[in-house]
Amino acid sequence: DAVKPQSVYGTSKLEGERQALLYNPETLIIRTSWVYSEYGKNFVKTMLKLMSEKEELNVVSDQIGSPTYAADLAAVIMQVIASGKWIPGMYHFSNAGVISWYDFALAIKELSGKTCRVIPIPGSQYPTPAKRPAYSVMDTSRLFNSFGLTPKNWKDSLQVCLKKL
Repeated sequence: DAVKPQSVYGTSKLEGERQALLYNPETLIIRTSWVYSEYGKNFVKTMLKLMSEKEELNVVSDQIGSPTYAADLAAVIMQVIASGKWIPGMYHFSNAGVISWYDFALAIKELSGKTCRVIPIPGSQYPTPAKRPAYSVMDTSRLFNSFGLTPKNWKDSLQVCLKKL
């Protein structure tokens, strides 16, 4: 699909990608989404904290995407570099699978053994400063086909991350 940035931040990222490709045709860009890890601030760590503090938690159920474990993203970048191939252009990476934020929160709850009740709500009940698309799943096939890679499933990667936490 054609890109449609919904914020100044998104517009500036797109322009940066365009400029990189324009000024260096050998540029390889990897876009990603819903990144989490055992480091920094992210959805997984926020959910674990809130699930430990609250009896119930509202989570958006009508925004769909694919989580990306930062360690898997780093591993894929290293595999691309080590492949000996350099195929410039725009690629997408996320772990395999499509879920909502609510489904992601339920999986975090299940795999971590938390008992907090997770309640699905529409995005309209959880306004954020940044406008979020309802469907942000990217086609990752070009990256995996070009470099002979196999994506890991989001839930398997979430399990790895949670064990490290």
